[in-house]
Amino acid sequence: MALLVIFIVLIYLYSLVAARVERTAVTAPIVFTTAGVLAFVLMPSLRERPGGQDLFLTAAEIGLVLLLFSDAYRTDLGVLRDFRNLPIRLLSIGMLLTIALGILAARLILPDLSLWQAGILAAILAPTDAGLGQIIVNSPMVPVKIRQALNVEAGLNDGLSVPFLLFFMALAGGATEGEHSTLSKYIVEQLGYGTVIGIAVGLIGGWLLGVANRRQWVTHTWHQFGLVALPLICLLASEELGASMFIAAFVAGLAAQAGLKSASHEAIEFTEHWGQLFNLSVFFLFGLFVARDWRHFELRHALYAVISLTIVRMLPVALALIGTKFSAATIVFMGWFGPRGLASIVLGLVYLEHQTHQPEDTIRYAVMLTVLCSIFLHGLSALPGMKLYAQKLETLPSDAPEFGGHKAEVTAAHAPA
Repeated sequence: MALLVIFIVLIYLYSLVAARVERTAVTAPIVFTTAGVLAFVLMPSLRERPGGQDLFLTAAEIGLVLLLFSDAYRTDLGVLRDFRNLPIRLLSIGMLLTIALGILAARLILPDLSLWQAGILAAILAPTDAGLGQIIVNSPMVPVKIRQALNVEAGLNDGLSVPFLLFFMALAGGATEGEHSTLSKYIVEQLGYGTVIGIAVGLIGGWLLGVANRRQWVTHTWHQFGLVALPLICLLASEELGASMFIAAFVAGLAAQAGLKSASHEAIEFTEHWGQLFNLSVFFLFGLFVARDWRHFELRHALYAVISLTIVRMLPVALALIGTKFSAATIVFMGWFGPRGLASIVLGLVYLEHQTHQPEDTIRYAVMLTVLCSIFLHGLSALPGMKLYAQKLETLPSDAPEFGGHKAEVTAAHAPA
């Protein structure tokens, strides 16, 4: 109860100064993570295990599902058809190389991990965060082609990381041949069933909401509640069928556009805001866990975190973008802004929930420090990074591949008011 009271008061206090804070480099995840750390330090009663792991996982899953759905619904499918190769590059070449480099870095920096345990760590930290990257994918200062690609990458790579995580967990646990067969079936169910659930919920649910809107059967308020219900239905159906709720939610957001073309801006924001509320509760709890475990953090954990956020992310992105003729500024921008946050927290909790052997503290502490560094480094660099990138874009010709013929829109967004 004490944690809930603190969090609600924090939400209220932040609401009083949110506009001023958002004009600075400080982000809401930075504020709430810091608040979690301070709450643990200042309140001795919280110095036992702060909250249950199950509650932590549930809040994280709900927040991520809501955010993935709203981000997918905002995605311009026409733009994705024009630039479909870019997200595919990031989700195939980029992601596979990220996991491979993550394993290599873990073996070099954290030698106490076996090869398969290094794979677990790499898979947990492979997905980028849709929430932490929201300021980027929603900014008109960034070309549509670039932000939509980053948005789709963040929407799908967490679900695509699940099969790798399960595979490495099975190998680390010494799975038998029969268990490997079961694992393969489980992976197919995660991806295939998740996609089917997303298409079904998005198409049918979106179409019904669209019909209700056109016939004026639904009020504005209940239209918002109906939209929030769709990703939650994906979550419940995925839990029941053993599918990836993250893939289901993102695919549902894309599919809902077919039947719900008239969804109001306020309705989508309503879904997004509920997702953000759950996400901030996760960052608050994450701060508590960081404060509890900080004495166990070692230099090698911090070194892996830095390598994970730089070389392990940026080099694969650069290799994946070979042939696109993007400028060096774009390659660096896309490589750097691959934050690790909610998705890695969720996958880390999934690992801790399912592993039956002795807990791997090395994996837990490396994940925690990587996410912590990402919250602050990517958060503080987002606004300055976008402004610097926009300045670099102004020097590019109007036919540069970044713009897709829309340089004027990017330049206008960057122009001072």
